[in-house]
Amino acid sequence: MIKLHGENVYLATLERKDCKTLYEDFEYDFNNPAEPLNMGYSVEKSDEWFDEIQKLQGKENIRLGIFLNGGEVIGDVALQGLDSKNRSCSIGMGIAKIENRNKSYGKQAVKLILEYGFNYLGMERITANTLEVNISAQKSLEKSGFILEGRERKAEYFGGKRYDRLIYGLLAEEYLQEDSI
Repeated sequence: MIKLHGENVYLATLERKDCKTLYEDFEYDFNNPAEPLNMGYSVEKSDEWFDEIQKLQGKENIRLGIFLNGGEVIGDVALQGLDSKNRSCSIGMGIAKIENRNKSYGKQAVKLILEYGFNYLGMERITANTLEVNISAQKSLEKSGFILEGRERKAEYFGGKRYDRLIYGLLAEEYLQEDSI
């Protein structure tokens, strides 16, 4: 079982009960829309999510839970689309409750999974994307060393509006240089 320790959080394997908790705890931030709203899913959908995680774990994705040091699961972080030939993947992260966002938990989780991806898995490029309206994600990515590489104009539609998708990238040599400072 993987367990990566940070200052206030650790990353560990998600169990079925953790997926259920994240489904029960998820709060959509209408004041800071970051993704399309998925309405109508019951907590039973968390079982399908857990099964999907298990099916892809270690093959296409590495998805771990974000836990406070006291053991409470608050989110998840993933390296997705693992491409061993090109040594690249993308990163995704989410925190379930609004009250746990913007407290550096996500930043710590990203730092831990980047270290795992670059130093253990041997990735040479990790990408991320976010919507133009998700300013906190943009700031977090940039603080983690990601560089804005491009913009997909009007790529996402939700809430009656079209939004640009911003594409970020981080290379191993940039990460290692940042890490040594």
